[in-house]
Amino acid sequence: MKKITKIWQKVDIFSLRLRLILGIALVSTLGLGGLASWTSWKMQQILINSHKYNIAKIADRLPRDVQLYNEMMPIETSLQKAINNLTSKDTFLWVKSADHKIIGKSNNWYLLSDETASELMSLTEMLLKPELGKVSQRYFILCSGTLLVDSKVLGKLFVVQDVTSEQIMFIAMVRSLTIASIFVIILICVVIAFYIQHSLQPLRQLNHMTAVISLSDLGQAQLYLENAPTEVKELTNTFNMMLSRLAQSWEQERQFVSNVSHELRTPLTIVNGYLQSVLRRQNNLNPNQIEALETASMETERIIRLLQDLLDLARADSGYLHLRKELCLLNDLVTEVVSMAEQYSGRIIKIESINQAIEVKIDYNRLKQVLLNLIDNAVKYSGADTPVIIKLILQSEEAIIQVCDQGYGIPLQHQSRIFERFYRVDEARTTTGGCGLGLSIVKTFVESMGGKVSVRSRLGEGSIFTISLPASPLPSNM
Repeated sequence: MKKITKIWQKVDIFSLRLRLILGIALVSTLGLGGLASWTSWKMQQILINSHKYNIAKIADRLPRDVQLYNEMMPIETSLQKAINNLTSKDTFLWVKSADHKIIGKSNNWYLLSDETASELMSLTEMLLKPELGKVSQRYFILCSGTLLVDSKVLGKLFVVQDVTSEQIMFIAMVRSLTIASIFVIILICVVIAFYIQHSLQPLRQLNHMTAVISLSDLGQAQLYLENAPTEVKELTNTFNMMLSRLAQSWEQERQFVSNVSHELRTPLTIVNGYLQSVLRRQNNLNPNQIEALETASMETERIIRLLQDLLDLARADSGYLHLRKELCLLNDLVTEVVSMAEQYSGRIIKIESINQAIEVKIDYNRLKQVLLNLIDNAVKYSGADTPVIIKLILQSEEAIIQVCDQGYGIPLQHQSRIFERFYRVDEARTTTGGCGLGLSIVKTFVESMGGKVSVRSRLGEGSIFTISLPASPLPSNM
């Protein structure tokens, strides 16, 4: 039962493969089922009609025989003799007069039980046309008609023919035909399932090929399928054209961002320098003017940082992000970053580390920027009365840094996308500023230094951002 449940859970009820199989199975069932039903009905009609023909011959011959015998003997004797001549092992005849008395019947009635004979007589008298009836587990063709002799109504003729053996054979044949039809339908479904699986293989290959395409190889990505149907090849060509257009659009966007960031950063730096100069000489400024200039300076610095982030991302995309990697003690870097973060945030930031120096080869300033971004996020999205904890762990040959908070948490559906550029978890409820580039910068810098970054979060319990970097072995004298 558990295996069936697991298999059912893996079945995609919306897949094209399942729909095709079910459609073909339904058509096969209706087609073969209809054919089997029609064949059974037709054979039943042929069987009944053949016996009807025999009974009709009996009903046609009996009056002539009675008339012939009547020339030599009384009518009752003539009738009984004619009935006996037409009686066979499986055929039963009797004649009733107008007052419902039996005036003649075949001499093989002893082959029938009283109950069977009585039921046959009752069924036959109610018939309007020949029919197949079942009495006492036996099958009979029942027929009745008027007996005319010399244009006089002698009575009503009843003819019953036992077709049990033929009907049993027919039922067995129908049963075999039904089993064969079910087997053929199952076989067709299995064959069609394998055929559809083989036919859809090019589409699965196309799906796998497109799934591994990333931004770095978007321009060089080309899909090609050799033994694919024409429609799939046309779809592949369309995908290739789409990839080419995406690559061109991405390159144009990257170039635009790089140019705009570079061109705007210099004049904004100059503007910010003049603002700082005016603020330093504020003797002739009133408080409102000083506040306005400080606000303008802060916003200018924020835009300069944003432009620097965009420029760094553009350089990373084009492969021109230069890193100055050098060996340094991760413990000292973390201590320095925490000290800086405590000063500008006013929050309690704790360090939990092992009593062991951890040496890594990194770009010191870039990793500092990464940790400051993560701590800034932790401060923004957690309560002012909760601490931010930085854990430093050495695990095998990896140096692990974890930035932990006890804040709002990140919904599961957003966790796989928070490292995307300009992605915000909830724009409507965000009051902390920012443009959604901080975590993208974190991911870009960490991966450029050969590391990995991930997140684990639960709503209402906080988030843990984990950075893994390759650790360098320390000299033995340390």
